[in-house]
Amino acid sequence: MLFSELKLSADILKAVKDEGYETPTPVQAQAIPVILEGRDILAGAQTGTGKTAGFTLPMLEILSKNPPAKPKRRIRALILTPTRELAAQVGESVKTYGKYLTLKSTIVYGGVGINPQMAALRSGVDILIATPGRLLDHIGQGTVDLGAVEIFVLDEADRMLDMGFIRDIKKVIELLPKKRQNLLFSATYSDEIKILANTLLKNPAEVEVARRNTSSELVKQSVLLVDCKRKSALLSHLIEKNNWEQVLVFTRTKHGANKLSEYLEKCKITSSAIHGNKSQAARTKALADFKQGAIRVLVATDIAARGIDIDALPHVINFELPNISEDYVHRIGRTGRAGCEGEALSLVCVDEFEYMRGIEKLIKKELDKSTIEGFEPDPNIKAEPIKRGGGGSSGGGRGGNGGGRTGSGNGGSGRSAQGRAPQKRDSGRHEPKRRDKDGRH
Repeated sequence: MLFSELKLSADILKAVKDEGYETPTPVQAQAIPVILEGRDILAGAQTGTGKTAGFTLPMLEILSKNPPAKPKRRIRALILTPTRELAAQVGESVKTYGKYLTLKSTIVYGGVGINPQMAALRSGVDILIATPGRLLDHIGQGTVDLGAVEIFVLDEADRMLDMGFIRDIKKVIELLPKKRQNLLFSATYSDEIKILANTLLKNPAEVEVARRNTSSELVKQSVLLVDCKRKSALLSHLIEKNNWEQVLVFTRTKHGANKLSEYLEKCKITSSAIHGNKSQAARTKALADFKQGAIRVLVATDIAARGIDIDALPHVINFELPNISEDYVHRIGRTGRAGCEGEALSLVCVDEFEYMRGIEKLIKKELDKSTIEGFEPDPNIKAEPIKRGGGGSSGGGRGGNGGGRTGSGNGGSGRSAQGRAPQKRDSGRHEPKRRDKDGRH
């Protein structure tokens, strides 16, 4: 199938062609015709499979068939995303594919000044891309009216639930017109998503282009076993020995991300950290520097697992395994995108074996495990519980540089003092802290 067969307008097809695309991905080929029919949709697909264009293209088509009202434009489509980075990415896609249309769009998220956003909203927009907290800020100040919304898109719905935004989502839904089209897209397809879908969607079409919670076959996944305190040195060794020039590294906590980035800088490896405590300007600059090759390593917490879209990113490293198994799928989904192959390597110490087994159970695959000469783990070291952290030390319980002794500073819970396996997040429990801490996502 070609894009030209999907009943999209000439202006949209021209924008698609400008980007060098001729053939839709499986999720696009299945989702676009359904959305164009005006049906609600529940779509699940692996990250990097083109979900954004899967809802952006038909949304633009539907809205462009009915020109905006004059003289005052009203918000006719609302796209809700969990993070600032993802909001920016979606906003860029809307502008890219709608560049030959007369539709106007804007993005609102926290961490930046609200006044320019207010000015953009007052001038009138057709499409609003927003994060939940900042959207509610605007609604509270009277700068957003959702009374004319025709299409509501909930992007990365699973991450929304993970981050505790369910209450905010329900508040937004209450303000939407009863008659509207709902599009729910998600990288993973959990039972919690099913519950949300049952309350939001009406007779939806279901699109699932891969088995739920699977990782891309284009990503080579492997594990290096190493002691906690040797992780930083091993990472530096791997980067230098293999001459890696673009590496995305994930830690569990904000403090751990900062500490690891500082360690790499001392090793003469250019690096920046990106997490919720960074200002939006700092996050934007770090991501831009990474994309442009100004720095070799971007160290991130799970807040960056969604919204980092880099063509042909070759390497993703799990410096620490995530507390929540599904987050592993999101992390490694930053590579192996758009048909390109990638490598996902996890540095695993004895403390993280339970997390590793949980991940293998989720993806229904045993990860290849090996060691590097000179960095073999000490068999005499016994596993210790990974403490719950509030963004504090990320490892170092045995003198490591960000080695993995704490839980997530991003709303996840680690093992208890008894070393039990991690539990699922209570999506409402962390909401107030999460939203305020990370700049009103």
